Amino acid sequence: MRGRYGWLFRRVCKKLLWFFLVFWGITLVSFWVIHLAPGSPTDMEVTMNPMADANARKKLESLYGLDQPLPVQYARWVARLARLDFGLSMSRDSRPVVDKIAERLPLTVSMNLLALFFTLLIGVPLGVWAAVRPGGWFDRLSTLLVYIGFAMPGFWLAMLLMLQFSINWRILPISGLTSLDYAQMTSWGKFKDLAAHLALPVFIYTFGSLAGMSRYMRSSMLEVLRRDYIRTARAKGVPERTVIFRHALRNALLPVITLLGLSVPGLIGGSVIIESIFALPGLGQLFYEAVMSRDYQLIMGNLVFGALLTLGGNLLADFCYALADPRIRGGGRDLRGQG
Repeated sequence: MRGRYGWLFRRVCKKLLWFFLVFWGITLVSFWVIHLAPGSPTDMEVTMNPMADANARKKLESLYGLDQPLPVQYARWVARLARLDFGLSMSRDSRPVVDKIAERLPLTVSMNLLALFFTLLIGVPLGVWAAVRPGGWFDRLSTLLVYIGFAMPGFWLAMLLMLQFSINWRILPISGLTSLDYAQMTSWGKFKDLAAHLALPVFIYTFGSLAGMSRYMRSSMLEVLRRDYIRTARAKGVPERTVIFRHALRNALLPVITLLGLSVPGLIGGSVIIESIFALPGLGQLFYEAVMSRDYQLIMGNLVFGALLTLGGNLLADFCYALADPRIRGGGRDLRGQG
């Protein structure tokens, strides 16, 4: 593998080894931490049932395997995970964890992909325009607005928007995914109804991400515009539009790839609060319900999915960056040769 793609094979092997080691560490720490929290899955079934006694609690713990030492529980869980078996939920329905996650996953992914699309569509031009005229009125105004969005808590903004658009003006629905008469609507009516219910959550996701994306893009663009080949292009009389969008923007977008990879974990983490506020049946709300009921199997299923998204996003960003930048393919030899 010393040919053209030897660097890719070596990089894949190293990254896969890193992937499995970090993933194992995440599952180990997560499994230990969730068992440190007070309460257990049996509390809900025993405490709320006046007929249940200590024997009933012991039988439930034996049924769920909670009577075994923690290392034994973890070893059994890893053995099931190796067979892609996430187990059954400890809630009353006792449904497979995979089925519960699969039901909620499309909504959460769709909302976050829409927010990511609008963040790129708005944040990249904001950063480029602010970098082209640093210190100007647009740069100062955009900096003020995006940092207000960055500092504003998402749940507080959600409450304000719900109060204004849903209660005072009654333009948008206040919560839920669909209206009561959704089944009787036409295809276009169903689309409008879904769009109305998702407008505020998607806006909050997008508004909170604009600050990081636009500031990151501005910083990267400013660094590229200071390089010698940009000065040379301008000295040769290349039109400013060509310099900005053909030469500078292409190289300035490289760090954004890394930022996109790091934003993947927000598919779960950022959805917990917003989905709970708007009563949206997504993965974030499912994770919140699992934590409150101490459903260990469902919690670990969500954490495993989040870990896979995080590590997979980092791997994807790393490989995309390597494909876009030849210096990384050589393992840094080009960079060292420039010193």
